[in-house]
Amino acid sequence: MDRLKSFIKTSIIGGLAVILPTALLIIIFKWLFVKITDIIQPLTNLFVTKTKFQEAAADVIVIAIILTVFFTVGIFVRTKLGQFMQAYFESHILKIAPGYSTIKAIVTQFFNRKKSPFSTVALVQAFENDTLMTAFITDQHENGLYTVFVPTGPNPTTGFVFHLKKEYVHPIGVSVQEAFQSIISCGAGSDNIIDAYTKQITS
Repeated sequence: MDRLKSFIKTSIIGGLAVILPTALLIIIFKWLFVKITDIIQPLTNLFVTKTKFQEAAADVIVIAIILTVFFTVGIFVRTKLGQFMQAYFESHILKIAPGYSTIKAIVTQFFNRKKSPFSTVALVQAFENDTLMTAFITDQHENGLYTVFVPTGPNPTTGFVFHLKKEYVHPIGVSVQEAFQSIISCGAGSDNIIDAYTKQITS
């Protein structure tokens, strides 16, 4: 009887471990699609009215048009005329728009990098003692300092930014996904992180 209960319990947990991440992924994609379609709804309505397309087809067409506009603008600003017009437009019009400079700096920081932020997992000594914290290296500076983001569990979208000396930052060979799983589960299942750190310091 105990063996049957254990079998049923482990089977349910195993099924949940497979289905739940997939379900969450579907929910996230559905939420993103709803948000995007809400934003483009006026254009979608125009296509539905003028061309008699179904709404789903109209959504696809509108998204394709938006991506085409991005692509065209991206090519144009590579030309001398495009660079001149971009500089003029930004300096005379967009510069006075509230928050534009901040938003541009953030976007530029993420897209004009040789290496993506949050791509390297590390254990850091944020307080320069023996306490280790799971972190993501977000920047490396010419003076040798590292900027790291230490997320809080179980919500990794919030956390703390630290600027640390190199000796207090220990990059480890663990995937971002494994690190996020450990953070979301409040540290449960951190064996891979600890093992990777132990191998590093003993090698």
